Amino acid sequence: MTHEITERVEALLPILRDRAQQTEDLRRIPGESIEDLRETGFFTLLQPRQWGGRAADPVVFYDTVRTIASACGSTGWVAGILGIHNWHLALFDQQAQEDVWGGDTDARIASSYAPMGAGVAVDGGYLVRGAWAWSSGCDHTDWVVVGGPVVKDGKPVDFGSFLIPRSDYRIDDVWRVVGLRGTGSNTIVVEDVFVPAHRFLGFKTMGELKSPGLEQNTDPVYKMPWGTIHPTTISTPIVGMAYGAYAAHLEHQGKRVRAAYAGEQAKDDPFGKVRIAEAAADIDAAWRQLSGNVADEYAHLVAGTEIPFDLRARARRDQVRATGRAVASIDRLFEASGATALTDGAALQRFWRDAHAGRVHAANDPERAYVMYGTHAFGLPVGDTMV
Repeated sequence: MTHEITERVEALLPILRDRAQQTEDLRRIPGESIEDLRETGFFTLLQPRQWGGRAADPVVFYDTVRTIASACGSTGWVAGILGIHNWHLALFDQQAQEDVWGGDTDARIASSYAPMGAGVAVDGGYLVRGAWAWSSGCDHTDWVVVGGPVVKDGKPVDFGSFLIPRSDYRIDDVWRVVGLRGTGSNTIVVEDVFVPAHRFLGFKTMGELKSPGLEQNTDPVYKMPWGTIHPTTISTPIVGMAYGAYAAHLEHQGKRVRAAYAGEQAKDDPFGKVRIAEAAADIDAAWRQLSGNVADEYAHLVAGTEIPFDLRARARRDQVRATGRAVASIDRLFEASGATALTDGAALQRFWRDAHAGRVHAANDPERAYVMYGTHAFGLPVGDTMV
């Protein structure tokens, strides 16, 4: 039962919280944290049943990611990204799944989906070359999926993901940043590596629900739209960071004495209480919309019905809205916390930096999602594929 996994993750939170500064200092997730998450069974939530996984309700997965991120933003970010790749691999050809999990069902996969390289079509597969930045958690993985076009006769003919083993790429340690420092989001370098045809999956194929993995992995979760799954994976930890920031702010304000106001206790400030209420309302609204849309989509799949485009468009709209609300709420709390919240090692300033770092991810571009939603609302054709 998945509740056993969520309970074990809950019990792990104090340890992840205590390691948050260590995680930032290392610039990657400590190996102990990855192992602890593995032992909880977290990585099995979206793994197919044939490989020892749970094929769980996606809301359970995202709620667990949110919880992890409330203790440590970087750990929640990496956990969500590595965990969702088990869902993605489930859509690949059965042989690709065998390549990864046949010898070790705990094998993990990193990613970088932006088209920073390409695969040239050759006999039996593709010759892949490129340098893919921002591969979160890549130090803890055995494989990577990198995004890009398939080029044939000098022209792009498809676009998707190439699955490559650790022996065929190198990691350039370049991740020195202001936020999400602990994610180890380094660069994957691939130099003319042959990728067999069964280790490529096109996004068009996924969108049309024609992924070869669906022949064996028939649970409803594997029919969820990529345009919901991927962006929600990016927004969920940011909402989790907002919950963590809220808890850190309450603890901070409960002890704080405001010297500039004749020793007034911060917890007695009525304006501070207003900020707390506003932030709490917006954080809850962000999570309710984000998780509610995923739940509504999943309910359609469980019932055997198609997910309406209206719902998919709404999910994308609310996903970027959730990120915006979460970041704005953290800002509101941080502004009211005083200079002591700036201290190195303080949880609130770390959540503030991590959330802003997550906000710049391409999946959180609000205008693009809003234009797509407005276009659909007017009954016009939507060209955006991330929906």
